[in-house]
This record gives sequence, structure tokens and C-alpha cells, in this order.
Amino acid sequence: MPALSAAQLLSVWEHGARRHPLDRALLLFAVAEPGLAPDALADAPLGACNAALMRLRRDCFGAAIPAWTDCPACGERMSFELDLAQLPAMTPVPDVVEVEGHRFRCPGTRQLAALADCPDADEASRQLLLGCVAGDARLTADNAMLDQLLVHAEHAIEAADPWADLAVGYRCPACGHAGEAAFDIASYLWEEIEAHASRLLDEVHLLASSYGWREEEILALGDVRRAAYLARVTP
Repeated sequence: MPALSAAQLLSVWEHGARRHPLDRALLLFAVAEPGLAPDALADAPLGACNAALMRLRRDCFGAAIPAWTDCPACGERMSFELDLAQLPAMTPVPDVVEVEGHRFRCPGTRQLAALADCPDADEASRQLLLGCVAGDARLTADNAMLDQLLVHAEHAIEAADPWADLAVGYRCPACGHAGEAAFDIASYLWEEIEAHASRLLDEVHLLASSYGWREEEILALGDVRRAAYLARVTP
């Protein structure tokens, strides 16, 4: 899709500013995939959502992604630039995954939302798996069987939907510690939209104060022309 205009970006920010992070992700998903039915967004695999948000991010802000993480061993802050070429290929996610004769759906936002208040990570993982069971009541009744399948199912789902839980490998230049850092494209993209919206509001305020223009008129200006006017009124 084409990059969001200034007016569209402000509209997205306004509609998502007070939403839960999961709802913001769905809002951005709807923007990135306007052809999808609203009811289908929450049930789409997480990887499909993340890949769509990455495409939206690329179209709006470019393919290079500046990021940072703190080393858990020594606290050193590591800055790096993530490129789309470093991430898994964006491939279609299958409707179901078979594991030892059992069928699982790849989880979507609806399954995550159901676990939002679960305080225990292990129990959340178990409940997420149960939520992904496709028409097999045996797993809900037999905890032993579920526990045996949990690791295998997680690996199978990760292989089928590698964009569901993105992570970036690193090696600390200060202490040599190596590991992986989670990369949440929905949160990252929202922070960028929020920062750009704040800058646009500052620009609207300055130009409206200087020329008496309405917000619609200012946002309709192209980036180059708006910047030229800003240069004339900025001390």
C-alpha cells in the first residue's frame, strides 16, 4: 500500500491513542490490509498481522529499522539497524498444523486477547495451545497428553508461522554475551506513528499561528512545501 498521508497518519494516531496495544495492532492491521473483513483481522495468524505491519512500516518509513537493546549480562546498550533482508521470508501461513495426529491453528490476536490477564507464563502457554486446538476435545481433557505435546506443538507452530514471534540475534561488544531480543513490530510501528503525529501537531500549531491556516490546509501540503513554510516561520 502507499505511504500514509499526513492526514491519514494523524487519523490513525487519534483512533489508536487510547486503545489497548492488541487493539492498536488490529487497527494498524486494518490500515495495512484494507481488503480484509473486519471480523477476519483478529483470527488471522499473528505472523500475517506482523508481516502486514512490517510492509506498512516499510512503505511509510523505509526498510531500515534503527533499534537498540540492553545487554542482560552487563547492561551495555547496543544500537543496531535491522533490515527486512535479515528477517524470515514472508510466506503464507497454513490454516492448521498437524502434530502427532492432532491439529492446531496458528494463534491470532483473539487467542492472545483471551490470555491478557493470565499472570503465569507457563499457564498462558498451555491455555494458548488449548485455544489453538482444532476440533480435538481429547487434549482439553488429558493434561498429561497436552504437556507432552506442548513443546512439539510450539516448535511446529513456530516453523509454520515464523513471523508470529520475531526475535533479533545479538552479541554484546562489551562482554561477548550472545542472545536474542524480541522485536514487537506493532509496538515499534506505533511508537513511530506517535512520534510523527506529535511532530505534525507541532507543525500545524506553528503554521496555523503564523498564517491562520486550517489543519486540513496544512496537512494537505506536501512534505517539501510544508518544510519550506516552516523554515520561514521558525526562528
